[in-house]
Amino acid sequence: MADFKRRTLTLSTGKQIKLFGNSLAIGKSLEIGEGGAPNIFSSFSGIDLGKSSLAVTNPYKLTVEEMHEIADFQIQLWIELKNRIREFGINSTKIFNIEKQNDGSTPAKKKAPDKSGTE
Repeated sequence: MADFKRRTLTLSTGKQIKLFGNSLAIGKSLEIGEGGAPNIFSSFSGIDLGKSSLAVTNPYKLTVEEMHEIADFQIQLWIELKNRIREFGINSTKIFNIEKQNDGSTPAKKKAPDKSGTE
């Protein structure tokens, strides 16, 4: 099983993936990459009267049920990725949910104007 230490993901094959951050993420498109900032639910070191302590940050005030829902959603995406790799192989673009990428947050490319002058 894979292990994650000192910003390095080590796979059971011995292959190592060095990361800039401390997490992996998967999106609706099933593409994976580094997770980025831990700004939804995380721990941080605080200083309380000269003592160093850890505290939980939960800026969205997520409930237990909401945290479970987020975890279930992420697990669902990882399982879907595994199933699509089984179905299509590791080198097929059919693995990815490409149509889910352009959800309105990314502008679509405009069609190039017709060079003949007629549109």
